[in-house]
Amino acid sequence: MSILVDSHWLHAHLADPTLVVLDATVVLPAPEFDGDYRVHNGYEGWLQAHIPGARHADLLTELADTQASFSFALPTPETLVSVLANLGAGQGKTLVIYDRADGFWAARLWWMLRGVGIDASVLDGGFNAWRAAGLPEHSGPAEPITPVQPWGIHPRQNLWIDRHGVEAIVSGDAPGVLICALGTALFEGSATTRYARRGHIPGSQNLPARQLFDAHGRYLPKDALALAIGPTLLHSEGPLILYCGGGISAAANALALTLLGRQDI
Repeated sequence: MSILVDSHWLHAHLADPTLVVLDATVVLPAPEFDGDYRVHNGYEGWLQAHIPGARHADLLTELADTQASFSFALPTPETLVSVLANLGAGQGKTLVIYDRADGFWAARLWWMLRGVGIDASVLDGGFNAWRAAGLPEHSGPAEPITPVQPWGIHPRQNLWIDRHGVEAIVSGDAPGVLICALGTALFEGSATTRYARRGHIPGSQNLPARQLFDAHGRYLPKDALALAIGPTLLHSEGPLILYCGGGISAAANALALTLLGRQDI
């Protein structure tokens, strides 16, 4: 399977018993003032409408380290594969992830799985594309789930970086290009923000994730995607270090760059 699948492909394969579909939506409303942070796990929206057979993956609590001092901290690899196995996603299964927003949450779970050596696919355009195509929807609780054996963990090195690694890049002691995936106004520090401070990490370039999607929420075609990113950034030397407020928009950038062949992300 490719990184991206479309709604018609997914609809044609829904009856495949080896296919698992997960809705990874988290609801994170726009901030109304500095310091405002209202977030919900997205389950209620999934309950109201979802792709037939899809299950809800909770990126806010079950698939995060809730004891960390910041939001959306990574769970342990063992927790990640265990939670997914309880949702029916594990050995012998293929996985398609979508969300009901802008595709960022689906990209986040895709990148989390990529980090432990598991390849999944993302529904291009998400639930909005599914609905726009007039495809069937379900509501209400899921059918009983039969847990499966968890996927094996085979970490891919260097897909994540910690604070000390970023500090080394800022100070010039390590190679790397820092890329902020937030919108221009947030990057510049002129917009209302939910984050503790305005602006960006010193030395960063700005690549707003939203500019990599078309008006329907699908990733741009590869030629247009390369043009939106720009040849200087796309072909820059050294690893690309992507960030945003919580590692969500950055995951959409990571997916787009991976589509174009960049691996040192």
